[in-house]
Amino acid sequence: METAQSRQRVAPGALVAFARFVLCGGGVGLASSFAVAALASCVPWAMANAVVTVVSTVLATELHARFTFRAGGRATWRQHAQSTGSAAAAYAVTCLAMIVLHLLMTAPGALVEQIVYLSASGLAGIVRFAVLRLVVFARSRPQAAVTTGTAVALPAQVARATAPAGPAVLCPAA
Repeated sequence: METAQSRQRVAPGALVAFARFVLCGGGVGLASSFAVAALASCVPWAMANAVVTVVSTVLATELHARFTFRAGGRATWRQHAQSTGSAAAAYAVTCLAMIVLHLLMTAPGALVEQIVYLSASGLAGIVRFAVLRLVVFARSRPQAAVTTGTAVALPAQVARATAPAGPAVLCPAA
């Protein structure tokens, strides 16, 4: 018989979550690059890129909710919206990096373009990871930390449990 504690998912540590983020995001990114190329043979590249970007962002957000950050199930509409915002910001950073490169160098080689693009993408990915971990999926984490099967009470829970009863209670239990 499962208890409430055993059903509760524990959020992974930052290093484990980052490794999962790279695995999920990198896998989706790699698949997306092939999908854009395949779809671009049928429709204009800009349209193919837009469609693949939308689909890959939705897919990556679901993977991050379920696997990377163990948010406890499917991503909510709010999480999808926030993830889309962070993905759009990352997209803007990589585009800006390429624009600046072409302003500084009239004809950069493919290697230089790849180095600049991947560097900007890596930096944007680190910031995106932080946003997803600290903002998008932060509220999905359990209220009590679970350590080796024992729930640890948060300060607010301790304060409520030890506060005197009656009219002297300033913060009623929410």
